[in-house]
Amino acid sequence: MNDHLETLSPPSLWRHFRTLCNIPRPSGREAELVDVLERWADARGLAHDRDGFGNLRLCKAATPGHERAPGVILQGHLDMVAQTNADHPHDFTRDPIVTYVADGWLHADQTTLGADNGLGVAAALAILEDDTLVHGPLEALFTLEEETSMGGAQQLAEDWLEGSLLLNLDSEDRGEVYIGCAGGADVVVEAQWPTVALTDSEQPMRLALRGLSGGHSGIDIHKGLGNANRLLVRVLRALEPYAARLIDYHGGTLRNALPREAFAGLALPSQHIEAARVRITALEATLRAELAGIDEDVTLGLERVEERPAEALSEQASRALIAALHVAPCGVERMSAELPGVVETSNNLGVVSLEKGRFYLCALVRSLRDSATQDMADRFAALFSLIGAQTHIEHAYPGWTPNPASPLLARFCHLHQQRLGVEPGVKVIHAGLECGILGGKYPQLDMISFGPQIRGAHSPDERVELASVEEFWMLLRGLIEDLAD
Repeated sequence: MNDHLETLSPPSLWRHFRTLCNIPRPSGREAELVDVLERWADARGLAHDRDGFGNLRLCKAATPGHERAPGVILQGHLDMVAQTNADHPHDFTRDPIVTYVADGWLHADQTTLGADNGLGVAAALAILEDDTLVHGPLEALFTLEEETSMGGAQQLAEDWLEGSLLLNLDSEDRGEVYIGCAGGADVVVEAQWPTVALTDSEQPMRLALRGLSGGHSGIDIHKGLGNANRLLVRVLRALEPYAARLIDYHGGTLRNALPREAFAGLALPSQHIEAARVRITALEATLRAELAGIDEDVTLGLERVEERPAEALSEQASRALIAALHVAPCGVERMSAELPGVVETSNNLGVVSLEKGRFYLCALVRSLRDSATQDMADRFAALFSLIGAQTHIEHAYPGWTPNPASPLLARFCHLHQQRLGVEPGVKVIHAGLECGILGGKYPQLDMISFGPQIRGAHSPDERVELASVEEFWMLLRGLIEDLAD
């Protein structure tokens, strides 16, 4: 599978990326890939070990004569976001990622590509096998469960890593280098709502919102893309005059991906069905107009359901839940005053579900300020407490404080200028890199993050620019050789 990848340049990097595409690796299921990489390391005579959480480290001794150079850690995460449209049959626990090239970009066939962070991992592996490269002591650190909880970084063993310089290979913008990132936390809301039997006059219906682009809940949050949960709740609010009651709801699959689709089961009085259809048709036109040029392919559909469920939420519970979701924070909350053009605080209504009265919501709050993350979580708790729901925080992680005076940054900028004729943009990203957590465990580390040009991460539109991968590889090799002197 994916034989064509080995015809791309640089061949060693793409050969390893092919391996990553062919081995399923959604978050929490990286074990098979770890085993493969350990066998690969054994075949090359590379030392390797794991910490208590299962994070993998591969080590390569310095080129003779460069043993006193600072140790360099190449860092990436093994897992990938598993996203596909609801009508595309892909099993991320079993099926390989199918890739193709179009117009200078590598894509996947209706699924996420896994370039985030597969290309960083592949580059680190290619560096380790490059016997022509002059380098100091090298470590490749591959963490687990980054996309769901930052679990690998959170549980990383202390006093394990030996290097003093860390190259995080998990950025997605050509011509830029990152020196800081937002922290974040999952805000989880849960409740059990009262249900009441459907009446003879009520017809079960299925309301579907589809066609949104989706994207990364951090780096794409400011682009005005549609959030399926936000939009479908708006539609449900508009249907309240027709006495619609929620039977169930399913929107989004990952808290760090902008939801592309959402579905609601409704108990709708038969005499209101046609009026509701007319209202939905008008709302579809409204949403398309509002999202023109951004996400204008959104569709709304209302269909009868043959199988008749026993119960739906009571009218009071249905109205209260829809109202709370309608006013819940979503999107950009505040832009940074210190860093123009950078989002300071945001929230993504990532996963919302309702089944037999059991309600679950997982939102991902991000901020450059940990205090703002806590405040947003408290606002969720205050809002949903008004309707009797319970709120708690999971998987909180700190941001990465920028260090503009970093010697490693200066070396990289000089190399970028020397090789490409222009200095890179020095940026802070509104996304969760693992550097903030790693820096807390290893405060002596000097860190930067860079990578190739990836667009549409965390969505089936994920793609990587092939020319940027060659440039990324050139800069990575050049920086490691430069640091060996």
